[in-house]
Amino acid sequence: MDCSALILSLCLCSLFFRADFSIYPSNEVNLLDSKASQGELGWISYPSHGWEEISGVDEHYTPIRTFQVCNVMEYSQNNWLRTNWIPRNSAQKIYVELKFTLRDCNSIPLVLGTCKETFNLHYLETDEDQGSKFREHQFSKIDTIAADESFTQMDLGDRILKLNTEVREVGPVSKKGFYLAFQDVGACVALVSVRVYFKKCPFTVRNLAMFPDTVPMDTQSLVEVRGSCVNNSKEEDTPKMYCSTEGEWLVPIGRCLCNIGYEDRGVTCQACRPGFYKASSGNVKCFKCPPHSYTHQEGAVHCSCEKNYFRSEGDPVSMACTPPSPVTVIKKDRTSRNSISLSWLEPERPNGIILDYEVKYYEKQEQETSYTILRSKGTNVTLNGLKPDTSYLLQIRARTAAGYGSSSRKFEFETSPDSFSISSENSQVVLIAISSAVAIILLTVVLYIVIGRFCGYSKSKHPDEKRLHFGNGHLRLPGIRTYVDPHTYEDPSQAVHEFAKELDASCIAIDKVVGAGEFGEVCSGRLKLPSKKEICVAIKTLKAGYTEKQRRDFLSEASIMGQFDHPNIIRLEGVVTRSKPVMIVTEYMENGSLDSFLRKHDAQFTVIQLVGMLRGIASGMKYLSDMGYVHRDLAARNILVNSNLVCKVSDFGLSRVLEDDPEAAYTTRGGKIPIRWTAPEAIAYRKFTSASDVWSYGIVLWEVMSYGERPYWEMSNQDVIKAVDEGYRLPPPMDCPAALYQLMLDCWQKDRNNRPKFEQIVSILDKLIRNPSSLKITANTASRPVNLLLDRNSTDMTSFGTMGDWLETVRTLPCKEAFSGVSYSSCDTLPKTSAEDFKKVGVTIVGPQKKIVSSIKALETHTKNGPVPV
Repeated sequence: MDCSALILSLCLCSLFFRADFSIYPSNEVNLLDSKASQGELGWISYPSHGWEEISGVDEHYTPIRTFQVCNVMEYSQNNWLRTNWIPRNSAQKIYVELKFTLRDCNSIPLVLGTCKETFNLHYLETDEDQGSKFREHQFSKIDTIAADESFTQMDLGDRILKLNTEVREVGPVSKKGFYLAFQDVGACVALVSVRVYFKKCPFTVRNLAMFPDTVPMDTQSLVEVRGSCVNNSKEEDTPKMYCSTEGEWLVPIGRCLCNIGYEDRGVTCQACRPGFYKASSGNVKCFKCPPHSYTHQEGAVHCSCEKNYFRSEGDPVSMACTPPSPVTVIKKDRTSRNSISLSWLEPERPNGIILDYEVKYYEKQEQETSYTILRSKGTNVTLNGLKPDTSYLLQIRARTAAGYGSSSRKFEFETSPDSFSISSENSQVVLIAISSAVAIILLTVVLYIVIGRFCGYSKSKHPDEKRLHFGNGHLRLPGIRTYVDPHTYEDPSQAVHEFAKELDASCIAIDKVVGAGEFGEVCSGRLKLPSKKEICVAIKTLKAGYTEKQRRDFLSEASIMGQFDHPNIIRLEGVVTRSKPVMIVTEYMENGSLDSFLRKHDAQFTVIQLVGMLRGIASGMKYLSDMGYVHRDLAARNILVNSNLVCKVSDFGLSRVLEDDPEAAYTTRGGKIPIRWTAPEAIAYRKFTSASDVWSYGIVLWEVMSYGERPYWEMSNQDVIKAVDEGYRLPPPMDCPAALYQLMLDCWQKDRNNRPKFEQIVSILDKLIRNPSSLKITANTASRPVNLLLDRNSTDMTSFGTMGDWLETVRTLPCKEAFSGVSYSSCDTLPKTSAEDFKKVGVTIVGPQKKIVSSIKALETHTKNGPVPV
């Protein structure tokens, strides 16, 4: 060993390495880890007096194998160290992590011309182990490795050296395995640890679907992986995710639902416990058995009635088991001085076989101090031995194996004063006459109601959105779920109780106030229902001193939300209406509103992640559109984001007047409209349809790709209305893919019939996710617009025949007054793109500036081949 090598050897043998040997992430799979070996690694050193393998310890006195070289006293060093053959398994992209120390050349005397502070990393792919054969010319260089921190003589006094860590990528690799090699050219370096690994998307369960370990197939595209439902569940929509080259799962789509008799427990579907049941599939908890019913086994789909209790065949499984219902109709067949003949109808819900009936009667004036009981096997009886000209009260109740049911209400009958009697035949004539009169009256009332409701149907706002409202009810088509407007109910409280679950206020704990809404405070808190796990929730409260109209408007949002069940729609947990304060409780979204979330994390997401968010919003809007619901206020501020970056549509309150919305700065008779997000026909004619929601979605798309920038910047609302009407559209955000900007333009078609449906938007985004290379062409660099759905109606900036044509186009922008009277004869005379030049002609708004700059550049390119006619 020469003098220079001794310098490092003496240091390393007596020093500790401050190693940061943390647990590796679950998405990293090691192919080689030198520090895991307790014996000699057996790597090849060439020449033999170059790299040397020695033993050392880390700060925890754990033995580690290291390699060192320090031939800094001699010129032209070329020392190689080659690893053993490393099988690549299924990986295509390999990562190499190096931990090393390196001596500062300035701290070693007399080596300024020979000492180096770097070394080189190489690799060689082969299909088999080549043993001890070594040819340096076969290796390909990966990179030159330099130290962030080198040690000096002063560091040796502390006896602890801090390690440098460097990671390099290798690939794509295609052969069965490879070698790594380290080339020293005159440094004093010690390799403390070499780790070779690849990344995978680890096994996970998302939306009750299992996704297996997946290794990315190449270094560019995403891998689409279809999930399989966990045990005791079934697909609702095909579950799938995409595995990125970084070993991350992206864009969850679809979900599974727990089977009947099983409930969602986070990542599994578990059988309902004894005493609980679940009659339909879905990700809801099992229900406790209703009164007088039970289950002894797990996984029950309904509860059996206890002994002597029954349900009718038509009763839902959620109904309690009971004895028979009371007799409601009793008819007098014949009356005489001393007897009365009666008959009745069987109870509406007998809940079993009726064994007999108990008939209890007594004189009215005696008030049950003395009564008589008869039993009848059938539905008729004759009471004998009565007093003439006397009033009697009578009650009947049915008996089954479950016991006696409730008694009927008290019926009053009177015996005849003399021998006069009414036969059953005469009785029937009287009853028929009375019944006919009542029927005519009822028919008249029903016709009046139906005709009134039919004439007052709500006018359709779009050809595919016709909907009739019949009083407090609604028309439902078999197999089609339709949105019901809670304002069609005469009593709005009925809509709340029909669509929203009433919660006990004692189950809710408010933690803190996080904001203020239109009607009161917005809080975060916890909800703990009996037999259920505590969950985090958001709570909207109704402020004190509210009017009855404010209370109805506040709860109408809950009536709307309660009708929706979709992973991209905010979920309603329930309402509190029977105590104060009145509350609406929804699921808690950790990351808040989408616009502020994007501004907080500006430029921190990949395009695929942003497209995944947009796909979720479009899926939620497709669901709302399919149900016939028009949102009217779709904007990034009304999209909420949870901890998994899942976006959910919220704020279903624009059907009420938006007097407190700061964005609703344009008032119409029906309230205020968020101008920057609203379609032209909705602003001008209040034509709100699913097509106007598509326009708003285009603005949301622009907000997402610009990371929460304000649409139309600082333009006034009136300028926005004017500009949009004259054909101006927002320019593409910075680095926005051309395909996404084309989708924006499609959503902003002036003719609403030319805009895509939400179903088409979801399909387009799915295609872009499956083919991420299509997102690499940005709208700023694309040679021509990308056409996804239909021809772009906006003017092509490269299609002008004359300079006059270009000026006419400029004059259609909101800054046309600025260019009025300005004369240009060629591109050379056009204003330059600086802010000062724009101010000279009166264009001070950023948006139009960007549009004009783009137009000028396109025109200059168009005119390079010849002069432009004037």
